[in-house]
Amino acid sequence: MEQEKRYDILVTLEGQLPEYLFLSYLEVKKMKILFVCTGNTCRSPMAEALLRDKLPGVEVQSAGIFAGTGQQASHSTIEVLGEKNINLDHQSQPVTVQLLNWADLVLTMTSQHKQSLAMQYPSFSEKLYTLKEYVLEGDGDTWDQLKKAYADLEEKRAKFMKEKGKTVDPHKLDTELHHHLKQEITHIQQLEASLPDFDISDPFGGNLNTYQETLQEIEKYIELLAKKIDNR
Repeated sequence: MEQEKRYDILVTLEGQLPEYLFLSYLEVKKMKILFVCTGNTCRSPMAEALLRDKLPGVEVQSAGIFAGTGQQASHSTIEVLGEKNINLDHQSQPVTVQLLNWADLVLTMTSQHKQSLAMQYPSFSEKLYTLKEYVLEGDGDTWDQLKKAYADLEEKRAKFMKEKGKTVDPHKLDTELHHHLKQEITHIQQLEASLPDFDISDPFGGNLNTYQETLQEIEKYIELLAKKIDNR
């Protein structure tokens, strides 16, 4: 019923709005969202399936930081989604530059996922949020400081390696580099410790009840995300 209602709205708008406004409406509704977790078999496929069910006009994918390619979602993930009449036909995929380029918004399941992506792909930092942080409008100031700290750390690391990478004893290189970056590392750790808890726990290895609880938690924030997208 929800999907039919949205399509009815589109048909009505197409007949009433000037073409350029209608196309703009469609463009907003087709926002591209990438959900990210660890293995892309539990949390991020849940989020992807729930959002696709809520907002069929949104383009959505999911991926995992350490995901293999072509694995099915976990049996329990498929089962708990099936309890909500959502069929999941999913194959895992790793996070890639191509996926990050495709996405307008990248929503991770934990702060660690977000921080890992920010470190590995700093040019995409502006797209990165945890799901909870994005819908609850979390501590953006601390995250801005953290992004700058990551960038400063990488710049200092690259400069050190360029100047001394070939002259320092390879067996001592990691120790000297860590000592050289000690102040920056401490600053990052302090900022990370001050961030609110925006994590959704991994149900992997848990019983069916654990998966149901995880799905309920994710669904709560997907509801808020859908409202936020609708209000754009």
